[in-house]
Amino acid sequence: MNTKRDKHNPKFTPQMTIGQFERMFPDEDSCRTYLAQRRWPNGAVCPRCGKQDHVYSIAKPWHWECSNPECRKGNAYRFSLTVKTIFENTKYPLRVWFHVLYLMLTSKKGISALQIQRMIGSGSYSTAFYMCHRLRAAMNDPEFRQLMGIVEIDETYIGGKEGNRHWNKKVGGSGTYGKIPVIGAISRKGNVVCKMIENTDTETLTRFVRKTVSDKVDLVATDEHSGYRLLKWAMPHEVVKHSKGEYVRGEVHTNNMESFWSLLKRGVVGTYHNVSKKYLPLYLAEFSFRFNNRHEPDIFGKAIAGC
Repeated sequence: MNTKRDKHNPKFTPQMTIGQFERMFPDEDSCRTYLAQRRWPNGAVCPRCGKQDHVYSIAKPWHWECSNPECRKGNAYRFSLTVKTIFENTKYPLRVWFHVLYLMLTSKKGISALQIQRMIGSGSYSTAFYMCHRLRAAMNDPEFRQLMGIVEIDETYIGGKEGNRHWNKKVGGSGTYGKIPVIGAISRKGNVVCKMIENTDTETLTRFVRKTVSDKVDLVATDEHSGYRLLKWAMPHEVVKHSKGEYVRGEVHTNNMESFWSLLKRGVVGTYHNVSKKYLPLYLAEFSFRFNNRHEPDIFGKAIAGC
């Protein structure tokens, strides 16, 4: 029997267990079969012309050829299962890639490349680092939909405290100086979108909100940052004033977005210890993917389909 508490606190969908993973992917062929089913549910599609007609399997396992005129340059165009995926031209078996992805998806606060190196025995940290980043890049959402309903907007800064920096990495400032600004938007009980930005001026914040949030939104809740002051002219906008000790006023609050920031920062501090500006967008993609698919019964399959 569902209680009122259950309705307001939906449970996360259980992840695949280690035993289930081992049974599902006992060898390389099982991984190839799974990848083919997720990539091409209705049969092989030519990665060059995007057509399924005149695509035939050939004697070499997991290879096809396309005889469409636009693909032919004399002979028919031949391609393999991993062409134009993140697994193309890799020396590591698919099962190792699948294992790394499984570890990333089942770690709520992420898993470091150093730990991945130990677990898969890659021998090189750079190999594990490379594999993790390619998988993170595949987690970007290609089917973005503007947020609707009640949407919370908030910004944060990623970076360590000045007192904790090594002497040759100190930036000579305090507060947010030297840190990387990130802005995010979350739909109540829905998806989150976050992005690294260069600054938090009015133009940057307004541009992000107009791109991320639908103009048919019910309510946009933010803090009192002056960069949001123009939103009231484009959409229903309410503010909570943290400087006056106000954090919740009815439906107006940014608690869900701040909870996501808390999870992200615990991952950065506790798991990765340091994230550079160059790679921060990839970590944001990873945390957003895990959060947005928290109720997805086949999160692993969805991630593989995007690879």
